[in-house]
Formats: sequence, C-alpha cells, structure tokens
Amino acid sequence: MYDVVIIGAGPAGMAAAVYAARAELDFIVLEKEIMSGGQIINTYEVDNYPGLYHLGGFDLAMKFREHADALGTKFVTGEVIRIETCQGGKKVVLADGTEYEAKTLIVSGGAKHRPLGAPGEERLAGSGVSYCATCDGAFFRNKEVAVVGGGDVAVEDALFLARMCKKVYVIHRRDTFRAAKTLVSKLVEAENVEILYDSVVNEIRGNMKVESLLVENKKTGEVKEVALDGVFVAVGMLPETGLLKGVVELDAGGYVIADETGRTSDPAIFAAGDIRTKQLRQVVTAAADGANAVWSAEYYLQTNEGIA
Repeated sequence: MYDVVIIGAGPAGMAAAVYAARAELDFIVLEKEIMSGGQIINTYEVDNYPGLYHLGGFDLAMKFREHADALGTKFVTGEVIRIETCQGGKKVVLADGTEYEAKTLIVSGGAKHRPLGAPGEERLAGSGVSYCATCDGAFFRNKEVAVVGGGDVAVEDALFLARMCKKVYVIHRRDTFRAAKTLVSKLVEAENVEILYDSVVNEIRGNMKVESLLVENKKTGEVKEVALDGVFVAVGMLPETGLLKGVVELDAGGYVIADETGRTSDPAIFAAGDIRTKQLRQVVTAAADGANAVWSAEYYLQTNEGIA
C-alpha cells in the first residue's frame, strides 16, 4: 500500500510528485493521457510563470516532468474509473482493471474549458482560439479580438484585453449580461469595445490561424462576418470530477469543495489544481496546490487526522 497515489499529471500533480519525493513518501502518479502536462501542453507560450517566461507550454510541461523524473517519480499511464474505500485507506481502479491501494489520495484531474462547439474551433485551438485571456492576451496586443460569453469571466476578460488590443468584440447570446453590474458598466464605457447582443458564433474561420467569425443575431436573423485576429471563449469550465461524485463533496458547478490546504470532505482525499473551488486557475496556483496537498497528506499520515 502506497502512502499517496496522485491522480493526474498536470502542473498540480507534478508539483505534488516533486514534494512527495522530497518528503520521501512512497507514492505513484497515475495519468490517463500518454503525455504529462495537462492543458499547458496545448498552450503556444506561457509568459506568466515566474522565472520561466516566454517558454512554450509544451516545454514548461517537459521541465515539470523532468524535475519529477529526476527525483525518481514513478508514472503509470491509465485512466482511473473508480475510487473505493479499503482497509487502511483507498483503492483506485483503472480502466484495464489494475488496482492500487494507498493511505491517501491527491486528486488533480484538472478542468477543461467548455467549448462553443462552433465549426473551426477545435481546428484553430491554439492558433487564435484561446480559453484564457490572462494567459494569451499579450500575444494579441494592438490586434482585434472577440470574447464570447456574458458572465463575470467573459466581461473581465474583455476589460483585460481592451487595455492592450486595438478592438474587442463581445459576443453574447442574450440582451443583458449575467456579470456584475459594476463590470458591465466599465465594459459599456470602454471606447474600443463593441458589444454584439443576442448573438452567437456560427463558425470560426481561417486557414492556419483565426481570420474571422461568422456571427448570427438570433433576434433579427442577420448573419455577418467579423474580421479579427483571435477569439477568447469564456462560456464556463467543466471540472474533471466525475470520478469524485459520491466520493467527496462537490459544489453546484461540480468543483471539489476544498480550500488551499486541499482538504476535502473525506480526510484521506486531497484536491489540487483546477478541480477545486478557488478564484484563480493558473499554472502557478495549480503548482502551489500540489505542494499544499502533499503537506496536508503528510500531516494526515503522521497524525491520522485532518488539519484543524
């Protein structure tokens, strides 16, 4: 039986691996994808991770993996389909039937951005289609972009981009925003922002990169092509927490209810990274979560009780 099984090898999981190795815990990392790194492997460039700015997302993921490998981390490729309670701890079952037992679990399955589902979106992801304005906004300085969505994140993204982009279109399917009124007021006042109400994106066009959007007004039926350089999709997130339903407490959005310690409603299970409830989901906060989760797991192993 391991001290810890880490589920997921994104930034949170690999940071947890580094800290678990340094704590000399007996552990293993399970990752369903062939390659470690999570969402960042599809990011063209990361320039907000301290000390490693202007580094490709793939390259940053490889540095994380190299660090974990250098400390002797054992990685196993396989999808966890079930978590059970067993004598002395938890049992995780993989899709191929393989089972692992551990005294504690650190779950860092991540979250995926909710896609629009528009034609061209998947093909141009990373080539003008982005799901993170704070990550990729700088690459569109003095260019024209669009933000799709009407919640707080979408409006905040639009305001952030308006400070550096030539023009920002905000495409919202309703005639009013769901975002906070103070944010909407700032958005309406921004001189380089154009709001397209009652509108949806029918297609994202471009060859090697985004060149335009086909936008339809659902009330009038008017369809027009909007030329621009990039589109930021902000229509929500989908946490990868299906595995944890009925195992630990989740909030209404499906995120694991856990603070910065990683503690969940099950004292032997800790959550790290984008799956947990928190304000900012970035590589740097995911890495911090991984470190905190190991500290919490180690405390539990030593005391057999949760953190007060």
